[in-house]
Amino acid sequence: MSESLDLPAAASVVTSAVKPADALTALDALDALQAFAERHPRLFVLTGAGISTDSGIPGYRDENGAWKRSPPITLQEFLGSDSARRRYWARSMLGWPTVGLAQPNGAHRALARLETARRVGTLVTQNVDGLHQRAGSHGVIELHGSIGHVHCLACGAQYSRASIQPQLEARNPALAGAFAEPAADGDAHLDFDGEHAFDIPACDACGGMLKPSVVFFGENVPRERVAAASAALDEADAVLVVGSSLMVYSGYRFCAWAQQRGKPVAAINLGKTRADPLLALKVEAPCAATLDALAARLGA
Repeated sequence: MSESLDLPAAASVVTSAVKPADALTALDALDALQAFAERHPRLFVLTGAGISTDSGIPGYRDENGAWKRSPPITLQEFLGSDSARRRYWARSMLGWPTVGLAQPNGAHRALARLETARRVGTLVTQNVDGLHQRAGSHGVIELHGSIGHVHCLACGAQYSRASIQPQLEARNPALAGAFAEPAADGDAHLDFDGEHAFDIPACDACGGMLKPSVVFFGENVPRERVAAASAALDEADAVLVVGSSLMVYSGYRFCAWAQQRGKPVAAINLGKTRADPLLALKVEAPCAATLDALAARLGA
């Protein structure tokens, strides 16, 4: 997930169209969010890691937008270093079950209900867990791809991530039973320097290098995805950000573009976001309970 541009510090104060965000009570916030959605019936929704934490998938950052751990592997490291690839796949082997077994939570289901009620025009997600689709959302634009798929960099052959897991475990039985605390997006906290032996499966078709079908840090989001999201933003009345600090430019850009196009932006997020100075409304509350209550108020 590309972070090639500098990331300025997010502002700590956000003003609401109703009153200062830090003065909003829970009921005030929900009233303001409902009013925002009713004024702007066709929402462009952008989601991030915070929407999936209630499904047991850890997020990347804390409430101040700082990394909870060392930054994830970059594309350059993955392609250029055997030890980095071994480290990545060792951690993925232990972290994948957290994502593979995760179930949609109330926030995912509420957004699917809002889509059915024609309150959501397009849903764009920075997440790679596929939970929006499993909750019933359609036409989701996955900016950063899907952790549920793997492809060969040489011949393009496609595999499910679930089919790779038994191969990893069979080839590395000594590590397969180890415990590691789950991290974001199928990663795990594992003290593995990559110099130890770890056998990585190759492509069955050509023997080439396998890579998860996700956009790594340092890698660009495919242009067609950005273009599709930009076109959807043009058709929307406003933007609703859910569970994202927006510290990565690939998500933040849509808030900047919305401002340029005269479309207001609201956010549901616990903690700072990079777009705080741009927000018309910020609700610092849990995603699932807030979206469920909003959907109910809007008859979805």
